[in-house]
Amino acid sequence: MRGLMTTRRSVIGGGVAMGLVGAAGVPLAAPPPRVADLVADLVARMTPEEKAGQLTVMNDPFRWRPGGVNPGDFDSDQARTAAEIRAGRLGALFNGIGASGARAVQRIAVEESRLGIPLLFAADILHGLRTVFPVPLAEAASFDPDLAERTARAAAREGGASGVHQTYAPMVDIGRDQRWGRVVEGSGEDVLLGSRMAAARVRGFQGTSLADPLSLLATPKHFAAYGAAESGLDYAAADLSERQLREIYLPPFRAAFDAGALSAMSGFNTINGIPATANRELLTGILREEWGFAGFVVADYTADIELIAHGFAEDGRDAARLAMLAGIDMVMMSDLYVTHLPGLVAEGAVPMGRLDEAVTRVLSVKSALGLFEDPYRGGDPEVERREIGGADIRALAREAGRRSAVLLRNEGVLPLRRDQRIALIGPLADGTLNAVGPWSIFADHERVVAIEQGLRAALASPDLLVTVRGCEVEAPIPGGIREAIAAAKAADVVVLVAGEHALMSAEAESRVRIDVPAAQRLLAGALAATGKPLVVLLKCGRALELSGAISAADAILVTWFLGSEEGHAVADLLFGAASPSGRLPVSFPIRSGQQPYYYAHLPTGRPETRESSAYKARFREAPNRALYPFGHGLGYATVTYSAPRLSADSLGRDGEITAAVTIANTGDVDAEELVQLYIRDRVARISRPVRVLLDFQRHRIVAGGTAEARFTLRRDNLLYLGPDGRPEVEPGSFDLWIAPDAESGRPTRFRLLP
Repeated sequence: MRGLMTTRRSVIGGGVAMGLVGAAGVPLAAPPPRVADLVADLVARMTPEEKAGQLTVMNDPFRWRPGGVNPGDFDSDQARTAAEIRAGRLGALFNGIGASGARAVQRIAVEESRLGIPLLFAADILHGLRTVFPVPLAEAASFDPDLAERTARAAAREGGASGVHQTYAPMVDIGRDQRWGRVVEGSGEDVLLGSRMAAARVRGFQGTSLADPLSLLATPKHFAAYGAAESGLDYAAADLSERQLREIYLPPFRAAFDAGALSAMSGFNTINGIPATANRELLTGILREEWGFAGFVVADYTADIELIAHGFAEDGRDAARLAMLAGIDMVMMSDLYVTHLPGLVAEGAVPMGRLDEAVTRVLSVKSALGLFEDPYRGGDPEVERREIGGADIRALAREAGRRSAVLLRNEGVLPLRRDQRIALIGPLADGTLNAVGPWSIFADHERVVAIEQGLRAALASPDLLVTVRGCEVEAPIPGGIREAIAAAKAADVVVLVAGEHALMSAEAESRVRIDVPAAQRLLAGALAATGKPLVVLLKCGRALELSGAISAADAILVTWFLGSEEGHAVADLLFGAASPSGRLPVSFPIRSGQQPYYYAHLPTGRPETRESSAYKARFREAPNRALYPFGHGLGYATVTYSAPRLSADSLGRDGEITAAVTIANTGDVDAEELVQLYIRDRVARISRPVRVLLDFQRHRIVAGGTAEARFTLRRDNLLYLGPDGRPEVEPGSFDLWIAPDAESGRPTRFRLLP
């Protein structure tokens, strides 16, 4: 049983003077004296050019790194980069991996530069390095912060062993518009779930000590409101109120910093007309002055240069000045700081104190990572061989895949038998990229188990599986449907792998229509017409509109992009070795045009009811609800809920109420049920959402058994930001649900007393 007060305070409460924050989130008043003296001595000896160099991170041209991740216009060659390191004009490299290479490159900085300051090596390790775990949105479907912490820890082990010190993760942006391609990188639409997963991932990446060579500095991104992009268009403006910013988009960041994150990345977007990369109110006012954040802020890829295109900076010199004064401590793939900061400081346009402040932050974090004591951490090839792809990490990837899939619908066809003849059809069944998904840039594709491979290995005989492509992801194949129909007719059951390919849900991949492409819908209709049982495995990195034969399939299992062990994880679920236990972290709409749709929306004066839809808040083509709501997910057992019970019908100022429900497993297999607690403030000075998730618990219930879920509710759990921006709550009535999703359940009511 868990009370709620701590969680709500951590995401809404006021700032805490953090100083240099440890990996466990323990605030320290100041860096240890030895560290402070070391850093101060270095800063005093540095030239302005060397200081600007410490604030610059560029692509790593020395070690293996993936291609096609970011624009290549700014890539540098090895000779030029080595010269910049020797001259002290470069402090960090990113997206190169390899232990022996890390040692060789670090030697240039430590032994051949004037001051010998170690380089910081960063990488985009969002959901695994060589071993890939489910994409973050999928992992959020587990509703299991402990699982997220364990997978982040495993990713840190592989990354640290490969000579990486910092990960540009977790992405903690709230995603409420499914047209936005980067929904896949976060934890979905809910503030509480997003905050808990953010904190868990920071703890996992950073471990118990940042100085551990197998730990990674976490970098929550993209600060802030990047997920509020207009029309879901990536890089577009965010125009939102102070209330929305603080109640929805900031809490996951606060949770990540409270968990100990010592770096942050700014967003590409503007917020109410001011680019995040030049937003002093955000980067200094909130982050530093309110929250006491002591780490450093890195701008996203060329985001400082983009201030010019935003119409906010006149030229590169102006952009460097604005970014530095706003609170950007490090720029990425940009030479604006090394080119312009020395002159800006000399002219008085940027105070030397601000430059020293930024350098001190970066060097303090390098010290926290142990780089001054062991600059060659992560440079041991033997440790790299031992840690990469170990049996325990592979087992964790398989477990995470099983726990992340969501069963939307099952008309009795699942689980399958291992002796059935299966026609595996669709363009997404056999590719390793479509198993690991976006931002899996370092994946070991030779060890990725795709769906076809996993199913074939699990069947009584591999000959029971026939595979047919049927169509391409977004285009037909001549004769493809005819071949698919023939395979379906010869099988006992059809498994159709449909949806988005890995690069349709990613950065710069916003979609106007969030549906399954037409070629696949046509294929699904032809397969359904055969009359054979149809199971859809839905590949996606966002909620999708489902229609036609896909929405009417006998079973729909959302398999997202489940990582290196996807095939084995999916086979475990299809054949009943495990029961699906994931729940939706995003609302699946009835139609694409409902976007942005999320369960915690504000009420309207004319809500649609079962009795009346005329002149009510609805669309001509669809009601104002989800096809599959947030929190929805089935298992192989049937679970029922009693009406919620309250220990009292009123809550005093310093009191508490216990809310309980009995959940019964009426099936013949064990169940794992996610029990969700929601409330609604019926009357407030600011209109409140129709439901808000306050807590969730997992309960294992044996076949035919029951369990009791109990939640403790206190006044602090009911706080919201009042008209003056301060947490408050008025006496009055509250509805409470204990339910399996955000749109079902029987409410009960209690009163908050003065």
